[in-house]
Amino acid sequence: MSGPAHEQWSSKWGFLLAAIGGAVGLGNIWRFPYITGEYGGGAFVLVYLIAVFLIAIPILIGELSLGKRGHKDIVSGTRNVAIAAGRSPRWALVGWLGLGASFFVLTYYSVIAGQVLNYVWATASGALTGIDQAAVNSYYDAFTASPYQMFFWHTVIMVITIGILSRGITGGIEKAAKIMMPTFFVMLMGMFTYGLFVGDLAQGWGYMFEVDFTKITPEVVLVAIGQAFFSIGIGFGYMLAYGAYLPNSINIPRTAVVISLADAGIAILAGMMIFPLVFAYGQSPAQGPDLIFRILPLVFSQMQAGAFIGTVFFVLLTFAALSSAIAILQPAVSYLEESHDMSVKKSTLLAGGSAWLLGIFSIVSYNVWAGYYPLSMFKTFETSTVMGIVDYVTANYMMLVGGILIAVFTGWMFKSDWMESEFAEDHPVVFKTWMWLARVFAPVAVTIALYSALSA
Repeated sequence: MSGPAHEQWSSKWGFLLAAIGGAVGLGNIWRFPYITGEYGGGAFVLVYLIAVFLIAIPILIGELSLGKRGHKDIVSGTRNVAIAAGRSPRWALVGWLGLGASFFVLTYYSVIAGQVLNYVWATASGALTGIDQAAVNSYYDAFTASPYQMFFWHTVIMVITIGILSRGITGGIEKAAKIMMPTFFVMLMGMFTYGLFVGDLAQGWGYMFEVDFTKITPEVVLVAIGQAFFSIGIGFGYMLAYGAYLPNSINIPRTAVVISLADAGIAILAGMMIFPLVFAYGQSPAQGPDLIFRILPLVFSQMQAGAFIGTVFFVLLTFAALSSAIAILQPAVSYLEESHDMSVKKSTLLAGGSAWLLGIFSIVSYNVWAGYYPLSMFKTFETSTVMGIVDYVTANYMMLVGGILIAVFTGWMFKSDWMESEFAEDHPVVFKTWMWLARVFAPVAVTIALYSALSA
């Protein structure tokens, strides 16, 4: 099957906004602050930044280059590149892992995004204004206990995502990114500036950047590598998919650095936006995933103009979630569109509809099946719900294996001049550094992280 014509990004700016939007999601503004709070503050931030520079960026360069050279959906493109390099077509496994990881992540990601969107309504309507911790907890518990409410907001998120993707690359993803991402950046800087004046800046700064080296443990290193992958989107397949729409004129190494630095910078800004407010209102940053839904609403309820500030914050978070949901669904859409000769509307509806349907399992993990642990016979999953299992397997197994394979494939299996040509505009030392990081350091580091996850 020849499939439909393969689109390209209309501009480098449009691609960068879409790629940064895909990377900057709940992983930065929801996950990064609470992970930082749980794993040692500045110690975690230091290891995270090292992981971004020495592991994530080299693999992202390889992932974008592989997508660009494949110039097709991530399964067929990877297979075609492998054959052209004289390698086994079984290297298509790289594409299959990315496709599976992104699809299954979306089934629960959209549920969390639905919770965020619900909080936009709750803060804007004043339902969370002037209430205490018990009332905040009661609101969250009542919401998550209702599969019907969660299903509604999950559906709204998926309808928006499907609607944007059904318009294609330039008419859908790129156009949405050009609207959402500038708005996102303006709101982020506004919230950051507000936090500087209202929050406890000194304590927030110290928590984020003062490093206690005794807190750097093997677990912290593992989680930091995982966060770098989760945050930037390594191994999820969508950077591979987005790379397939790149024109040859794009400089991959510099583009990967821009995406990664923007992503890490926004994660740091998110921490500096949240922690000063948390400290200023006497709350603890080590609250786990509940930081966003139980602690921040309490903070907003106590501050002047809290309803407005809280609404802005959750709109900001919703834009981040939507931009990532769009990116995460794209690999499945392009696969159906190009490998099965479907129209973009049909492929989007099928892929998005399937993810929406499977999202019900994540919804009931909060309520109807809250005490159901299907893999309790295994120590790792003895207290994991269905959603917990999907989250753990995709983030700790599929993503890491995908990252290793991308590094090995692009570092060792590509024809000798393929990657070198991507660095033609850069100093030879840059290419040699990438070769060492992609061929040796990154695969070894991620393999150690994967071994730690498997033996946990």
